Amino acid sequence: MIRKQFHLVVLVGFFLASCNLAVGTPTSQADLSTPTVPPQTPTEPATATQTFTPSPTFTSTPHPMYFTEDFNSDLNAWESFQTGGATVPKVMTENSQLRIDFTSTDTWYYAIQNAHEYSSVAISAKVDGNPIGSIGLVCDYTESKGWYEFSVASDRTYSVLLGQWLAEGIAQYTPIATDTTNYLLADNLNYTIGLTCQGDTLFLYINGRLFRTLDVSRYGLSQGKIGITAASFDEIPMTAFIDWVNISEK
Repeated sequence: MIRKQFHLVVLVGFFLASCNLAVGTPTSQADLSTPTVPPQTPTEPATATQTFTPSPTFTSTPHPMYFTEDFNSDLNAWESFQTGGATVPKVMTENSQLRIDFTSTDTWYYAIQNAHEYSSVAISAKVDGNPIGSIGLVCDYTESKGWYEFSVASDRTYSVLLGQWLAEGIAQYTPIATDTTNYLLADNLNYTIGLTCQGDTLFLYINGRLFRTLDVSRYGLSQGKIGITAASFDEIPMTAFIDWVNISEK
């Protein structure tokens, strides 16, 4: 199961909760759904289900294919959802940043850029946070086939996961890679992270340096949406900051 190290595999069930990110003012908050069962504990079985109430469907607005999101403009094209956790993270724009406050342990937050799908794309983001969680990037996201997820954690570990919907509200996470690297520092989440999804290859970056290349041909994803993710582990409160997200052609 997923606990302190986000890269461990679990089967986690949840219903997708579609909603807009905070827009317009520094105090606006994402309308995420709230789980109706408590978060996982180390003694739970590897397979568990969690229930979420979907929020109203949003309508996306025209958006350029390649851009830098600095969280100063209309964010209606971003769709967010939560997995795990007893409370909903508080999400707002503040000082030209996306701020995500976690008040419950073992909570995962996702925001998917819903305007476009990409067959080859490079994503990078400037991130920071108090060092008790993880922050990452998502690519090739589709409801029918799944998505790739690259996260860095405050214990010097990174992980790459394949997420897949098994049925409505039920997702499976499969580890593709997990390790430590000298590019990550203990008790630190202040990085520029990057993920390039190009055909059957993933390229992982930290502070602009390519540190690992992964062949993912066995998983069969070819295109999809991009996104960001952050998580609390077993310490709270945890706060994640995302200064900007850049999406560029590859």
